Order: sequence, then C-alpha cells, then structure tokens
Amino acid sequence: MTLEVSNLQVMSGARRVVDGVSLRIVPGQVTAVLGANGAGKSELVLALAGMMPVAGGTVTLDGVDLTGKDPATIRRAGVAAVPEGHRVLTRLSVDDNLRAAGSLLPEGVEQTLADTYALFPELAERKGQLAGTMSGGQQQMLALGHAMMCRPRVLLIDEMSLGLAPLVVKRLMGFGAGLKERGVGVLLIEQFTDLALGLSEEAVVLRGGKPRYAGPAKALSDDPALLDAAYFGS
Repeated sequence: MTLEVSNLQVMSGARRVVDGVSLRIVPGQVTAVLGANGAGKSELVLALAGMMPVAGGTVTLDGVDLTGKDPATIRRAGVAAVPEGHRVLTRLSVDDNLRAAGSLLPEGVEQTLADTYALFPELAERKGQLAGTMSGGQQQMLALGHAMMCRPRVLLIDEMSLGLAPLVVKRLMGFGAGLKERGVGVLLIEQFTDLALGLSEEAVVLRGGKPRYAGPAKALSDDPALLDAAYFGS
C-alpha cells in the first residue's frame, strides 16, 4: 500500500505548522523527515495519524481518501503511528498493553501477538511486567509493539531513538530495517541525521513547516552542503 500526501497543510491555532508538504510512502521503503526543532515534523505525523486536523491537501492510501479521518479509521486502513515520547499504558503489563493495542483486530489477535513478541524478544521476557517500570528503551520497543499489533502496512515513527542509549538505538534501527524486509512503508523522524539517511531511500527536509528538500536520501548523505542549505537556507 502506498500512502500519498499532497500539499498537506496543518494549523495549530492561528499558526500554519505544516505548509504544502507532499510525499509518498511506498511499500518496503523508508522516507526520512528531517528538520530542526519546530520545523513541523511531529505535527506532520499527528495529522497523518488523525490526531491533528488537516487544514488543506489530501492523504490517500492506495487511492482511498483518509484526509481528516479519525485515528481508529486510519489504523484500520493500515496506517499506524508511534508518536514521540514512548507512549505506553504505564499501569498495565506488557501483555495487556499489546492486547489493548490489538483490540481493533477483527481476528487473529493471538497470532499477531506472537509475531510481535518474535520481533521484540525483550518484551516476551517481560510479559507480566508493568510498562511503567521498564527502561526508556524497553518502553519504546513496547510503543513500537503497539503499532505492530495493528498489522500496519504503513508505519509513522516520530523520534525512534530520542533519549536512548547507543546500543538501544542500534537495536531499534535493526527493527527499522526489518520493516523494509516485511514490505512495510515507513515514515521516520529521527534526531540522528546520519542514521536516518542511512536507513532511508527518500528524504524530506522541513523548515518552518515547508519542504526545503524532497528527493533521494543519498543525495543529502553525499553532499553536506545540500543538507545544510535545506536546514538553514542558502
């Protein structure tokens, strides 16, 4: 499934925080969304997930219009989001967290749960542990597990490695590569630019909510001046 975003506009109060963003998330590929703090990256993810209203433009999944739909409808269509901040149900166990996330599935919850534990053996070892007592890295794995319980064809990940130790970051980047092998399309916001570009085929750089670069990720990796110009202006 291909997620098509065309001329997306998102408002926060009277301020336009996403302005004219167009991109495609295709199966088995990663598109990195880069930019300084306040560039509109998180707002983009929240709007695509139905958590912020869309002020203009369109969002379609294989031709099906998802523009302005509610989060549950968007998840059922195959688009799942992992917002910034390791959002988990802290007073529930790992297992109950994942089962709650899979509550929208029409069938096959047990198989999906087994598949998610296979992706994250660390979680399988902590099924009965309260989510709020786990480390930041473990909570991020659980947040990713939440999304995988929806059997997504498109995954939107906001700051996968924020505040985590290098070994955990490496582990999570391996998960990102595994998503590509499964044919999942990924939109990735990531603070470590080199890691994001190394994992991605395409990249978009936002500045002031507007796209300042859209094209091959490798071009930004190969040309630091191009990356600097997209971030800070020429």
